[in-house]
Amino acid sequence: MTVLVTGAGGFIGGHLVAQLLADGKEVRAVDVKPEKEWYQRFDDADNLVADCSLLDDARRMSEGTTEIYNLAADMGGMGFIENNKAECMLSVLTSTHMLMAAREAGTQRFFYSSSACVYAGDKQTDPNVTALKESDAYPADPEDGYGWEKLFSERMARHFREDFGIETRVARYHNVYGPEGTFEGGREKAPAALSRKIAEAKLSGNHTIDVWGDGEQSRSFMYIDDCVRGTKEILAGDNIEPVNLGSSELVTINQMIGILEEIAGITVTKQHDLTAPQGVRGRNSDNTMFHDIYGWEPSISLHDGLEKTYAWIFDQLSSR
Repeated sequence: MTVLVTGAGGFIGGHLVAQLLADGKEVRAVDVKPEKEWYQRFDDADNLVADCSLLDDARRMSEGTTEIYNLAADMGGMGFIENNKAECMLSVLTSTHMLMAAREAGTQRFFYSSSACVYAGDKQTDPNVTALKESDAYPADPEDGYGWEKLFSERMARHFREDFGIETRVARYHNVYGPEGTFEGGREKAPAALSRKIAEAKLSGNHTIDVWGDGEQSRSFMYIDDCVRGTKEILAGDNIEPVNLGSSELVTINQMIGILEEIAGITVTKQHDLTAPQGVRGRNSDNTMFHDIYGWEPSISLHDGLEKTYAWIFDQLSSR
């Protein structure tokens, strides 16, 4: 039984491969990046470099697989998403070709990693946002570029299940964070970016940091361990509808900075850049559907997750 993970050299993919190997699975780990650039690499996996946006590569990687976790996508934090809409939408090639290849290979189950960016923008205009339930994706008004690609690929996965019988499953990830991920270079998300800024402030003694927006925009953030557990259960389960996979612990960016200040043992001065990308004003995960189906919900607290994330990023910076 071979399990394929695309995007295995990325943040979520690396953690997922680690857990699948721990479960005793035979794992084929694939990423477009050279192996030396993978965030995590495991000798026990069949590690391959391939571009699954190309149909020939997708076919080659899918051959002989029983399950596929398709995590491969060109994406990053809000700064990347807002400034690279065409690149984000080109991920539709990977989504399309992996589904085609899975069908041809006779793969039994296919997981597609969607995003909370599929949700309608007019439901996310207030920091005190009502948590988003799965039906809030329609009428469609997703994040331009990245969100449209995710919503389209969700529908394509549905129709491959309906028309061709492959058991597709879809999770809508809400802001996944943790160690062993991107924390600099422009693709990092808020928890990693702020952890880096606080760590740099502590190391340098300059306790002034830049903050995108006024800091009152709100989000929920899911620690990687909850994400991996939920991802595996969604693929293995019987639910065929897209389902939220995220924490329901809503915080503002300023509140997250406060948590990191406590962890780092410093106080910072915030310089707010109101011209920087900020995304929607508020976004939270309604976990009612997930809890009803799986009997639990992501619950690792932001403080506990940030403590581990900050410690890892601090070590990366201090070792340079």
